[in-house]
Amino acid sequence: MIQIIYYVLFVFTLTYGLYFAITGLFAFKNMRKKLIKKHKPKTKFAVLIASRNEEMVIGNLVKSLKQQNYPEDLFEVYVIPNNCTDDTEKAAKKAGAKIIKCTVPTKSKGEVLKFTFEKLSKNKDIDAYLIFDADNVVHPDFLARMNDAYVEGTRVAQCFRDSKNPSDNWISGSYSIFYWIQNFFFDKSRMQINGSPLINGTGFMVAKEVIDTMGFNTVTLTEDIEFTAQCALNGIKIKFVEDAITYDEQVVEFSASWKQRKRWSMGNIQCFKQYSSSLFKTFIKTGNIACLDMLLSFTAPFIQVLTCILTFLLFIFRLINLHLYDIFAYMYSWGIFYFLLGYLFNVIINIFVVVYNKKNVKEIMSGILLFTLFMLTWIPINFICIFKKDLAWEPIKHNRSIDIDEVK
Repeated sequence: MIQIIYYVLFVFTLTYGLYFAITGLFAFKNMRKKLIKKHKPKTKFAVLIASRNEEMVIGNLVKSLKQQNYPEDLFEVYVIPNNCTDDTEKAAKKAGAKIIKCTVPTKSKGEVLKFTFEKLSKNKDIDAYLIFDADNVVHPDFLARMNDAYVEGTRVAQCFRDSKNPSDNWISGSYSIFYWIQNFFFDKSRMQINGSPLINGTGFMVAKEVIDTMGFNTVTLTEDIEFTAQCALNGIKIKFVEDAITYDEQVVEFSASWKQRKRWSMGNIQCFKQYSSSLFKTFIKTGNIACLDMLLSFTAPFIQVLTCILTFLLFIFRLINLHLYDIFAYMYSWGIFYFLLGYLFNVIINIFVVVYNKKNVKEIMSGILLFTLFMLTWIPINFICIFKKDLAWEPIKHNRSIDIDEVK
């Protein structure tokens, strides 16, 4: 009986992994081809930056936005300070941003964005919103490339998420590789299979008409992927705008990384509980691959824990001399060679995305070599989150004051 249960779980996890592996390969199709043509600037953007105690970094973001290769009369930069105990508002004003005062209690970025969307809902001059985190700096062509996407009919778009500090240490390097892998093997591949990329926290565009019609009603700790699921359920296609680049500050302390990833995992689990049934039914009814993608993405914490349990079971089965006949068990019988082979394959993938993104391999070597460890430390996080009832949103401190001229 225990063998049957093992095989059922094994087939499930194997199918899950093969799905993402095979669909990810489509990123290599037309790998360097530009899928979005350039157009004259005409889109009017409202740039929104929800900020909590971001005095150290907000000025650099606003400066990079003010230096855009895009007509100044076609965009406004709004900073929305909330729950601040520092001079975020003063620093934002000094850099040239307009201030929207948050007049309602808020506990998360999603609540701040909802308040701001409602505040600007009657502004007829806005075509689309651009959402950034305060620790970002933005490539000078960001608005121009998002304009291209909007003019071609895109109503929700995700940018290319790059890093300000990939070479600081192994943690920031691992985060950078994590995003580069997602940019290429998920977001880019979805552009080739008629799917949708993930809205990934920052650097995304959403048309005002979408917000006016659908609203921004997120209730989980991860408002970005929750909104992605809502778009999938409403049949709204998301585009990946690879040439619209934002540079994000990655954490360098393990304690901060642990806290951040715990929030992500809990948000995934909350989204699974909230949307899994609707996503499954909509996929069966419409065949919309974006619904399947989101359903499987929300199961990621469970799959990682399940894979860990299966590995432990294999260890026990070997101790009691219980034979299994599947690929996983066969490879496991190779002992340490199996794990070294998996590690080597992971290092090759890491080097590929670093080189593809024209980064210096030597500068990010610690991240390349220790990325596997970074992902393994997610296992206890997921164990905790699966059995934890709830988790409060906690801000991540940003203090790396890096100018856009330092990362171009």
